[in-house]
Amino acid sequence: MAGDGNGTASMVKHASIRDIAERAGVSMATVSRVLNGHPDVSAKTRAVVLQQVRQAGYVSNRVARAAYDTGLVRASRGKRAAIRDVAALAGVSVATVSRVLNDRPDVSDATRDLVLQKVQAAGYFVNRTARALASGRTGLIAVVLPSTDSGYYSGIVMGVNEALYERDCRMVLCPTHHQHDREVSLVDRLMSVATDGILLITPMEGQAELRRLRGHMSPLVVIDPILPLDEEILVVSVANWAGGRVATEHLIDLHHTRIGIITGPEPWCASADRLAGYRSAMVAADLPLIPEYVQPGDFLLESGERAAEALLALPHPPTAIFACSDAMAIGVLRVARRRGLSVPEDLSVVGFDDVEIARVAMPELTTVRQPLREVGRQAISLLFRQIEGRPLSAHRVELSARLVVRASTAPPCGRG
Repeated sequence: MAGDGNGTASMVKHASIRDIAERAGVSMATVSRVLNGHPDVSAKTRAVVLQQVRQAGYVSNRVARAAYDTGLVRASRGKRAAIRDVAALAGVSVATVSRVLNDRPDVSDATRDLVLQKVQAAGYFVNRTARALASGRTGLIAVVLPSTDSGYYSGIVMGVNEALYERDCRMVLCPTHHQHDREVSLVDRLMSVATDGILLITPMEGQAELRRLRGHMSPLVVIDPILPLDEEILVVSVANWAGGRVATEHLIDLHHTRIGIITGPEPWCASADRLAGYRSAMVAADLPLIPEYVQPGDFLLESGERAAEALLALPHPPTAIFACSDAMAIGVLRVARRRGLSVPEDLSVVGFDDVEIARVAMPELTTVRQPLREVGRQAISLLFRQIEGRPLSAHRVELSARLVVRASTAPPCGRG
C-alpha cells in the first residue's frame, strides 16, 4: 500500500461500527443508518457521526478505506493509488489533480482534460463512497416540484439534469402532486437525508417555512417562487413582467384594441407580473383597461376554456386574447373552434411558456418563450456556489423571455 508521505498510511486500521459509535456517543444502529444513508437520523446526529468518521480516518469498508486519503482506487487490482501518482503521470501538481477530481472551476480546460485522460489511462476511478465520507458530500441534489407531467416542469428538470451530469452528480426527484402538506413533509425529511442541496420549484411554502429550512444550513435555491421571498433566499425566475408586456405589445402592433387576458392563479408572483405587464402595455398605448377583459385562470387547460367562454360571450368580445400559459391558450383555441371562430382571422391568441404543445397546436401558437432549461442550469450554478462556499454575485437571477411569433396571431378582421 502506498504511503502518504509521512509513513503512516500503512498503519491505518479498519474500524468497527462499535468504535465509531463510542466516539460519537450513539448506538451502533445509528451509525449503521448514517453510513447507509437512511433518512431517519437527525441532521445533528448525522453530522456528529460523520465528523468522528473523518477525524478518526475510518470508513465503512476496505475498498473505501483504501481510497479514503486520495479519493482514488486502482480498478484493476483494488489497491490504493496516491494522487501524486496521477500528478506525476500528468506532469502537474498534486493540488491540481485534487482540484480536477473535485470539479473545481480554477483549472484550465486543457489541464482538466489531461488529468482526466491520465486517470482513465491508468485505470483509476473516483470512489464515491470514500469521497462522500471524507467530504460530507454525496453528489445528490433533491428537486422538489409539484409534478413531472407538464412541459414547464419537465423543461426545467432537463436543464437541472444536464447541469448535474456535467458535475458528475445526480438528482433525486420529489414530486408533491400540488399538495402543500406533502411538500412540507418532503422538505422536513430532506433536512436530515444525505443530499447536498435542495431545489424547490414553485414551492407553496411561505417565508417562515423557508427561513426554518435555511436555519438548518441546507443549501437551497427556489425556482419561480409563488410568493415574494426574503433577499437571503436564492431565486431563479424569468422576467414575467417584460414577457407579459411584449405579448400584449405584439397584439397592439397588429392593431388590436380589444385585448383580453387570462391570468394565472392569485397569489403567484408570475401571474401578478404578467398581468402588470399587460396593463402597462395597454396604458402605454392609451387603450382602456376593461375589467371584464381580465379573467382568472390557473395555468391549466380547463381554466383557459372557462375563461375563453366568458370572454367570447361578452356583448363586445375581445378580438385577441393573451393567455398567461400555453395550456390555457390551447383551451382558448378549443373554445374558438367550438364557436365556429377561425384563429387568427376571427381571434388572435398568444400563450406563455413555449412548451411542446405550442408547437404542435393547430394553428401553431404565438407565445412567450421561457428559457426553461437555462432556468434549471442557473439554479444548479447558484446552488453549487452555496455548497462550495463561493461568493455570490447576486441572490436573484432573472432570465429574459422572448416572443415567438407563429400562426395564431394576425390583424383583426373587423369582427363586431
